[in-house]
Amino acid sequence: MRKKVNYLDNIPVINGDIVWEKEDGIVTVLQKHKGIYSKIAQKFFHTPKVSKVDLDEFGSFVWCQINGERTIYDIGQIVLAEFGKDAEPLYDRLSKYFYTLKDVDFISFKKRGRS
Repeated sequence: MRKKVNYLDNIPVINGDIVWEKEDGIVTVLQKHKGIYSKIAQKFFHTPKVSKVDLDEFGSFVWCQINGERTIYDIGQIVLAEFGKDAEPLYDRLSKYFYTLKDVDFISFKKRGRS
């Protein structure tokens, strides 16, 4: 019988090639456009080599809590302490947020006790 995995036990890790900056509490992720299609678009359509993705206040706060050791549940508890009831529905929002960050390759997950 397989053990059921709880999504909140995942530990988010910012991917190593992600560059980001923080100013006035707002995080901006600098997304490099790599790959053959990006190179073609840059050459022929003058698209930028780097896009700036500004996170909102909630997203910026959550981003700054990612340290490679805290689980999604742990981060949720910190968010709850900071934002209170304004963070609700907390774990629905966090799950969607982390799914999106993973989908755009800003983060990956590691399991507890693993590097």
